Amino acid sequence: MSTRTAGSLTMGDVLALPVVQDADPLVLSGAKNLDVNLRWVHVTESADNVDLLFGREVVLTTLRNVEPTVERLRSFMNQLAHAGAAGVIVELLVDPGHANSKVAKHLADAAQGLELPVIHLRKKVRFVQITEVIHERLVSEQLSAVQFSRNVHEIYTELSLNEANEQRIVERTSELLGAPVVLEDVRHHVLAHSGAGYGAESVLAHWMNRSKFVGYAEQTGRGHGSENWLQTPVGAVRNRWGRLVVPEELDDEHNAALVLERAGQTLTIARLSGRDQRELLYQARTSMMHELQQHHSYTDKEVAIRAQSLGLDSGSHYVPLVIALAEADNYSPTDLQLREREVLEVIDQVAENMRVGVLAGSLRSGCLAVIVPVSAKQLVANALQRFTRQLTEMLTTHIAIGVAAEEVSIGASARRLEEAAHVAEIVPNLPTRARPYYRFADLRLRGVLSAMGQDARMRSFALTELSGLLSPVDPDGLELLELFLNHGGNKSSLAKESYLSRPTLYARLTKLEDKLGVSLGTAESRASLQVALLWYRMHG
Repeated sequence: MSTRTAGSLTMGDVLALPVVQDADPLVLSGAKNLDVNLRWVHVTESADNVDLLFGREVVLTTLRNVEPTVERLRSFMNQLAHAGAAGVIVELLVDPGHANSKVAKHLADAAQGLELPVIHLRKKVRFVQITEVIHERLVSEQLSAVQFSRNVHEIYTELSLNEANEQRIVERTSELLGAPVVLEDVRHHVLAHSGAGYGAESVLAHWMNRSKFVGYAEQTGRGHGSENWLQTPVGAVRNRWGRLVVPEELDDEHNAALVLERAGQTLTIARLSGRDQRELLYQARTSMMHELQQHHSYTDKEVAIRAQSLGLDSGSHYVPLVIALAEADNYSPTDLQLREREVLEVIDQVAENMRVGVLAGSLRSGCLAVIVPVSAKQLVANALQRFTRQLTEMLTTHIAIGVAAEEVSIGASARRLEEAAHVAEIVPNLPTRARPYYRFADLRLRGVLSAMGQDARMRSFALTELSGLLSPVDPDGLELLELFLNHGGNKSSLAKESYLSRPTLYARLTKLEDKLGVSLGTAESRASLQVALLWYRMHG
């Protein structure tokens, strides 16, 4: 890679200066090294002053105090090269028959094979003109570099003070560079990205597979691998949690590296302020699923690329499921957040065990959404059984899992998450929990009543049916009615289970009928009471 830094002055630039060109320059050696950056300019006429060089100076000389032999001239050039000079410009007038012609030939012989650029000016020139131009250019560029560095510092300091999130920091970096920028974790999941105007779709395509073959760098620079990306590590030195990447060529490498390094430092500070590695990924996944549930303009291909960059494997079908935390209303906001985080971490562990990449995030408080890819529709049941059983076995938190119908696209699957959430919220009301997960068809009457929970007509029907036991509330009467209905109206079976004599049970049932004002002997009456009581237990 070229050592040239955008915005710097090189030996090639000096050679192109009008004042140098007017002096009829001839490059004697080091033509391949004219792109070395200059630090300053130095005038000397003797090898005795070589030790005054600091490095990367262009040396101006007339060789007045150097013995004009090939050996002495070559020794002088080698001393300058060893001291770190960027190049030598020699003013040596050449006229036919003049003694300088012999010196010029010795100079050319002495420079032969040197890597140090040696330029012979064959016409008269004032060194002060060359030094003035070089000084002016170098000072101007140094001031510009200082101003640029100051502006970058102020931008990222402001982002830190305003507690900008990772996405905003990445967006601002992309704006400054005029190029796409990607923040990924150590597992190559894309945590944030920006640069839609620079071809983001192609940038993120097959991201994980491409990124795995680009080596990590411990400092800002280009990583080794199949794609030579400019990158900077993110995180404390002994706890790197990701990297910031510019996955395309840049015109201004030096300034881009400065911006990228400052952005990486700002992201590290943001993480140290309370964000941890997994949280970024969960936030990115949650944000995407919320976007997919709403109206958006993404194509299926764009959705697939974005989801895969977040770790979701491709499949022929995608299964939406929702995990509801039991008794979520009883937790404080902090406890609920910690329990949600525990479940998300276990989801990732189960996915790793099954060697499948899922998309998991928060749907809303107390509910977590997961999209599981499957390679064929006939494998859906088996995949769900393995996933949900491992999940419930590894969790200490009680959960309910609802599943909606699988879809062939990620976007369609995301739009079914609300259906899965509805099922998950009903599951805790089921009398038994024999399944690791439930679909809407498994809920039957409870599912219908749950969907009609806020329906005024349903509420009126249920409260009217049970009015004799609700004004005031008769817990014993409600319990007896529930037991009777659960036994399908079989009095003998009920008497045996409740350890009551038949006369006692019959007397209590007669009293119950009087309170309800209906007969318990007809199937239709029992069906009406069953529906009303079930609704009351769920919503009353």
